Amino acid sequence: MALKQYNPTTPSQRGLVLIDRSALYKGRPVKSLTEGKTKTGGRNNKGHVTSRGIAGGHKQRYRIIDFKRRLWDVEGTVERIEYDPNRTAFIALINYGADEAGKDRVAYIIAPQRLNVGDKVIAGKKTDVKPGNAMELGQVPVGTIVHNIEMKPGKGGQIARSAGTYVQVVGRDKGMVIVRLNSGEQRYIHAACMATIGAVSNPDNQNQNLGKAGRNRWKGIRPLTRGVAKNPVDHPHGGGEGRTSGGRHPVTPWGKPTKGARTRHNKATDKMIIRSRHAKKKG
Repeated sequence: MALKQYNPTTPSQRGLVLIDRSALYKGRPVKSLTEGKTKTGGRNNKGHVTSRGIAGGHKQRYRIIDFKRRLWDVEGTVERIEYDPNRTAFIALINYGADEAGKDRVAYIIAPQRLNVGDKVIAGKKTDVKPGNAMELGQVPVGTIVHNIEMKPGKGGQIARSAGTYVQVVGRDKGMVIVRLNSGEQRYIHAACMATIGAVSNPDNQNQNLGKAGRNRWKGIRPLTRGVAKNPVDHPHGGGEGRTSGGRHPVTPWGKPTKGARTRHNKATDKMIIRSRHAKKKG
């Protein structure tokens, strides 16, 4: 999908760059594959804000996505590519034909790049290497680009599900597969985990320019006040005469280091990481 540039006929059109979604399906989603979604405004069951900067936004319905791809050796046809308000990637409606009762078996999957309406996709232990096909990671040829990768067999894809993301298979080792993630990290993943061939659709997502604050409000994102603009009672960076730089390394309002401070503390899975994503910073 290409980007749409706008002429500055109004102030909010100036600099506006959006994704051209004209090729996507224009109707409603499949009702049986959606469920209602309520807004929390970032509050928990006590009404306390637990996630700042969330409020408002357009009403959404949740689309149930098949991240597991456990319907093996049944060929499906791509009926349409759709927009999904819950994620940055597009989704594809797959029709696997009728079951024993004569009902159509349909499911949504994350649409990879170069997957078109009418294409055939299949999942299995070992399948052809073409976009949309899913197979066990241990059967994927070395060097292949994949997405929607499981971290535990049967749990469903967790890695590389956002727009334009992908993972490269770089090797195999004793029941494990070595993959290189977008962050630069290299890690082991169990060979029985499922992965889907191709990179995730909508790679131009990062090149959008929303053009005005209101578009972020439509997405349910509120403005966040910088810490240095607050008073000392409200933020560790607050206060000081005149404008200050904060005077310390960046922290959250609750004093935890942020903006690049490492937060990973899980010794049990350290052995799965071959090369940290931070290694390239050290040179």
